[in-house]
Amino acid sequence: MNDITDTGPILLLGGKGKTGRRVAQRLEARGLEVRVGSRSAQPRFDWNDATTWPTVLRGASAVYITYQPDLSVDGAVEAIRAFVGAALEAGVRRMVLLTGRGEENAQRAERVLQDSGADWTIVRASWFAQNFSESFLFDSVLASEVALPIGGMKEPFIDADDIAEVVVAALTDAAHIGRLYEVTGPRLLTFAEAVGEIAEASGREIRYREMRPEDYVSLLEAHDVPSADIALVMYLFTNLMDGRNESLADGVERALGRPPRDFAAYVRETAATGVWNG
Repeated sequence: MNDITDTGPILLLGGKGKTGRRVAQRLEARGLEVRVGSRSAQPRFDWNDATTWPTVLRGASAVYITYQPDLSVDGAVEAIRAFVGAALEAGVRRMVLLTGRGEENAQRAERVLQDSGADWTIVRASWFAQNFSESFLFDSVLASEVALPIGGMKEPFIDADDIAEVVVAALTDAAHIGRLYEVTGPRLLTFAEAVGEIAEASGREIRYREMRPEDYVSLLEAHDVPSADIALVMYLFTNLMDGRNESLADGVERALGRPPRDFAAYVRETAATGVWNG
């Protein structure tokens, strides 16, 4: 192991999100200083306001980059290019970027970082298991029906804790510089199968219902979801959930020397907390 010894806080963009807060917990447990980059933090960071970038970058030793709302949206690649340039100008060379599998825009953002001259690592992730318990699908699970415009396509759900451990390794060990880790879980499941495992573990009746895309749009509109959010969700479902990601990758094992956590372990541990009992 070749520990990175640069002094200064590690900047975590989206440091309060699903992966960011897990990364922060692990870094702090190792006695490392963390600086959270978000609109609610001080100093404030806002992807849409480049004037907030220099202050959060000042004195940082490394940065974990997550883009909100998603790298697939218009302007995301340009924002990544501008931020990476600002980071290098501030003297921050160590950068770890989180991207998504199968997203063309995400891969463009990867190339921006790879070509920048930074000491980069890329973590390209599949669908988060925690989407069922921490956001997005959580309310549907509590309501006993998960309805999505997704059929029999299979996804290798990745545990956010595994992502966090890969990111921490990349931020603290120079051996990961110049590596792209595509991280997935160890097993392919349909969304119906995933919901079935959650139902069994939680002791509840929860069903999965496939919807037509147009009906799903109408459902989101009925719940006053903003049109921009609807467009993003439908892009992710109709373009990425087409079978292109129905394969396993070895990124967790390459980065950490161990297999990824299975979806069943996530379900078992999450059910034990009672969070799915409402």
